[in-house]
Amino acid sequence: MNTDYIGKPTSRVDGPAKVTGTAKYAAEYNVPNMLYGYVVSSPIAKGKITKIDAAPVLALAGVQQVFSHENVPHFAIFDRSYQDEIAPGGSPFRPLYDAEIKFSLQPVALVVADTFELARYAASVLHIEYEEVAHETKLSQHIDDAYEPGKGKIGFQPPKSRGNFGKGWKEGVAHVEAQFSHHAQHHNPMENFATTVEWLGDKHLNIYDKTQGAFNSQLLVTKIFGLSKDRARVISKYTGGGFGSGLRPQYQLLLAVMASLELERSVRVSLTREQMFSFGHRPETLQHVALATAADGSLTGINHFAVAETSQFEDFTENVVGWSGMLYDCKNVALGYRLAKLDVYTPLDMRAPGAASGSIALEIAMDEMAYAAGLDPLEFRMRNYSDHDQAQDLPYSSKALRKCYHEGAAKFGWKQRTAAPGSMRDGNLLVGWGMGGGVWDATKLPASVRASLDADGHLTVSSGTNEIGTGTYTIMTQIAAESMGLPIEAVTFVLGDTELPESPLQGGSWTAASVGNSVVEACTKLGEALLKQTQKMDSPAFKGVKIDDVQFANGQMRLRSDSTQAMVLRDVVQASGEPRIEAENSTLLAKLAMLKPPKYSMHAHNAVFVEVKVDPDLMTVHVTRVVNAVAAGRILNPKTARSQVLGSVVWGLGMALMEESVMDHRFGRYMNHSLAEYHVPVNADIHAIDVVFVNEEDDKVNPLGIKGLGEVGMLGVAAAVANAIYHATGKRVRDMPITIDKLL
Repeated sequence: MNTDYIGKPTSRVDGPAKVTGTAKYAAEYNVPNMLYGYVVSSPIAKGKITKIDAAPVLALAGVQQVFSHENVPHFAIFDRSYQDEIAPGGSPFRPLYDAEIKFSLQPVALVVADTFELARYAASVLHIEYEEVAHETKLSQHIDDAYEPGKGKIGFQPPKSRGNFGKGWKEGVAHVEAQFSHHAQHHNPMENFATTVEWLGDKHLNIYDKTQGAFNSQLLVTKIFGLSKDRARVISKYTGGGFGSGLRPQYQLLLAVMASLELERSVRVSLTREQMFSFGHRPETLQHVALATAADGSLTGINHFAVAETSQFEDFTENVVGWSGMLYDCKNVALGYRLAKLDVYTPLDMRAPGAASGSIALEIAMDEMAYAAGLDPLEFRMRNYSDHDQAQDLPYSSKALRKCYHEGAAKFGWKQRTAAPGSMRDGNLLVGWGMGGGVWDATKLPASVRASLDADGHLTVSSGTNEIGTGTYTIMTQIAAESMGLPIEAVTFVLGDTELPESPLQGGSWTAASVGNSVVEACTKLGEALLKQTQKMDSPAFKGVKIDDVQFANGQMRLRSDSTQAMVLRDVVQASGEPRIEAENSTLLAKLAMLKPPKYSMHAHNAVFVEVKVDPDLMTVHVTRVVNAVAAGRILNPKTARSQVLGSVVWGLGMALMEESVMDHRFGRYMNHSLAEYHVPVNADIHAIDVVFVNEEDDKVNPLGIKGLGEVGMLGVAAAVANAIYHATGKRVRDMPITIDKLL
C-alpha cells in the first residue's frame, strides 16, 4: 500500500460528516433541560439607558430572567480580566456592564426563556428608554484627530521609514500621487455566532462555542467568572466560516456562561444576522500613496500613509502600509499609520488584515506609475523587483515572486495585451486586463500535539486547534499518516477541545505550519517510543538502532539499511501489554526560537492577472478570467489548497466590486445588515479562475517548508480588478467597491 500522502490531492476526511449533517456546530448541540437566551440590541449609537421595565416580560409564563446592567453580576474588576489573547490596547468592551451606550446594536439585555421563540418574543416587547447624545461615525471628518497608536495589539510594530522620501521625490522624473479608500466590511460567515453552555452541576460547564480558538474562549471565561480550566471546557469541532471574526470571543459567549452560572441551567445564546454587524469588522481605511520613478522606471521614492477607524475604547491596529516598504526595491520610503476614534465597535482582523487594504492602494498606484513611466505594468514590477527585504534588512528564506510573474503571465496570455485604455474589445464590450500582487507573513507558532497508536494499529493524533473550513482535519491526517507509514483510513485527527494539547488560534495563515510541523514532531516521538518497545522484544535486528535508522511505511517499522527487517506496528503495541502507546511533542524549542532575532524574512507571494468585460453603455463589469500564481512553499494538498485560493479570489472580487458595510451616519448604524443587502459574489459573478502553484522549496522557513495560503491568495485581486477596469474604460477608480455609479 502507498502511504505517501503529503502533496497529494486528498479529499476532505471530514467531508462525509458535513454532507450528512453529523458534523455539529455550536448551536446544534442538544443538551437536556436547556434554556434559550435572546440578546436585546441598542437602537442608538451613543448615550445611556434611563429605564428598563422588565416586570411585564418576567410575568410571561416561561420567561426565566431578564439580565441587564441593573442585575448582572460583575464577576471581574480589572481590564486585564476581559482581555483575550489578541486584545488590542485599551479597555475591552464588557457586555451589560453599565448604562452607557458606546455603539449601535450594543447588547443591552438578555432575555432567557424556556423556548427560543418565547425568548425572541419577550425581547421584542421589553421596554427600554434611552437618552441619546451626538455620535461620530464618519472617518473622513476625523482625519485631523487621528493619532499614532501605542503598542497596539500583540505583534503590531509601527511602520519603519528609510532613506529620504523628499529627496527621492525630487529625483523622480515621473510622479503619481493619489488618495484611496474602502469602507468597512463585515466577515459574514455562513454560521452565525452562538454558544451552547451545558450545565454539569457545581459550576462545571461544557461550552460549545463558535470560535477560531477554543483556548482563547476558555481563557476569557476563566478570568471573568473566576473558574478553573477544568470547570470550563470549551469545544469547537466545526466552525462554519470565520475569516477572522472568531479570533476574539464574542459577547454571546459571556452572556451564555453568565446566564448558565446564575440560573444553574444549560443555556444557548445565538446571534441574529443583524447582530453579526454589532462587533468586529474590517475597518474603514483612507490611504495616500505617492510614487516617483527615474527615467529607467526604477522607483526613487514611495510614500504610503493610512488612517483607519477604531472604537472609543480600544486601539485596533493592523499592518496596512508596512508591505509597501518590502515588496519593491526602493531606497527612500516614508510610511505612516494613524487611528481615529469613532462610536463603533472595535474592528477585528479580517482575511489578510491590513495587507488586503494596503495592497489595493499600493498596487493601483503601481499601475498608475507604470503608465506614467511608459512601461507595461508587469515590466514595471519586474524592474523594481526586490531580492532582499529592505524593511527588515534580511535575506528572504525563499522568494519565488519572479516565477509567479512569469508563470501567471504565461497562463493568462499577458503578452497579447495592448497598452492603451479602451484598445481591446469583444464585440461591443470593452475588455480590460490588469494585474496586482502581494506578500504575506509565513509564521510558525508553538503548538502541542499528541500521537497515540492503539493495539489495533489505529493512530489518533490530537491538538486543540480549530477547523474553520480550511482543510485542517485533512492535511493533519495526511501528515500523520505519512509520518507513521499508515493508510489514511487508519488515522484520525481530533481537534477543537480544550482538553486536548494546547495550540494557537487558527488565523494568520499559520495553522498548517504550526500544527503540521508539530504533528511530525509528535509522530517522531511516538516512533521513538515504538522503537524502544521493539528493542524490549525478541528482535535482534533492532538492537542498538536509533530512530534515524528506521522508517515507517506500509504499517511497519523497518530498517533503512534492510527493509526486510520489519515489525508490524500493531504487533509492537500489543506486545507492550498496554492498550496504546502515545507521545506528545515539546513546544519549548519553538518558544525559545521565537525569542531569537530572525535570520531570514519569511513570506509567501502571489501575482494576479484579471480580465474584465465592461458594457460601455451600462458600465456593468464582469470579471471573466482570473489567474492567480502563488508561491507558498510546500503545498500539502493541492485539492484543499486550490480551494483556499479560489475562496481568496472570490473574496477579492467582492472587495473590488460589491462588498461594503453601509453606514447611515444619521443613526450611526450599518444599514445593510443582511445577506440580501450586504453584497457578496454569487455563482453568476464567478467565471474562470486558474490557480497556479509555483514550485518553491524552502528549508529555512520550517522543517516541512510550509508557508500558508489563507491570506496571500486574496492579495492584489481587488487592485487587479480596478486596474483592468481602467484598462478597459480609461476611468481610474480609487474608492472601493467599484460600483456602477462610479463608472457612469
